[in-house]
Amino acid sequence: MKKLLTSFAAFTALTAAASAADLPRRAAPPVFVPVPVFTWTGFYAGFNAGYAFDAGSFDGTTAVVASGASGIFRNPGLVGGNGAVIYSDRSSQEGFTGGGQIGYNYQFTPGSGVVVGIEADAQYVDFGRNRGRNAAFIGTPNPDLTFINPNGLSSLDFFGTVRGRIGYAFDRVLFYGTGGFAYGSGSADRSFGGFRGNDSFRTGYAAGGGIEYALPTDSFLNFFRSSAVTLKVEGLYVNLDRTAASDVFAVSNSTGLQFRTNTPYATTTVGNTRGRDTEFAVIRAGLNYKFGSY
Repeated sequence: MKKLLTSFAAFTALTAAASAADLPRRAAPPVFVPVPVFTWTGFYAGFNAGYAFDAGSFDGTTAVVASGASGIFRNPGLVGGNGAVIYSDRSSQEGFTGGGQIGYNYQFTPGSGVVVGIEADAQYVDFGRNRGRNAAFIGTPNPDLTFINPNGLSSLDFFGTVRGRIGYAFDRVLFYGTGGFAYGSGSADRSFGGFRGNDSFRTGYAAGGGIEYALPTDSFLNFFRSSAVTLKVEGLYVNLDRTAASDVFAVSNSTGLQFRTNTPYATTTVGNTRGRDTEFAVIRAGLNYKFGSY
């Protein structure tokens, strides 16, 4: 009997051990890896292209009448001994623009929140190559003279801005407004016969806004392994200082003598001489490479 009880106890112990071995093992809890939250904070650089068009108005006509007896015109046989040159300035400015930008953004709360920043850009612009060249001559002008449009119109070859930006981000989408300092320069292309005046540097202001979207880091556009590639569409209004007007309508190539509308040589009979602000709007698309915080 004693042996039977001992055998039964041993069998029970072995059965319990086998059952315990069959129980599922307790696995270690998984390691939690937080999903990174996108932030607009960081430096960026990129390029853009678009179209710029006139946002101002200019509709002036100047007619200068000069005496043939004064030597300005070679044909003194005109009625009354007079000749005339008439300037028609009914023109606008528009054309392609493109360039690059660099800036820095700071986002107060990653994910969604307020974003502030600063951006500088430099742009080529194709404005006014043929502005102010519409002229009509009555009589035969002296070939020693270069006739200049006294309205002070000028082309614009490039412009740039330094602007602040403020906006609100919804994760990878940023809506923003922008404004600040603007500058530009172009040749004072106011004459006929190939003469070009000195470059005219002007300053003013710019304001606008846009929308920007950040692509994933592994985007096929991320050639520089930046923390993000962003695409933007932006509208900008630019106003540069008034270009200078002059009452000079002709210059002697041999002596440098200037003939003005308020001298005995000529009188202004139609319109007036005046300058104008360079005002234009820009619609452009851009691509930025963001470096810094992820």
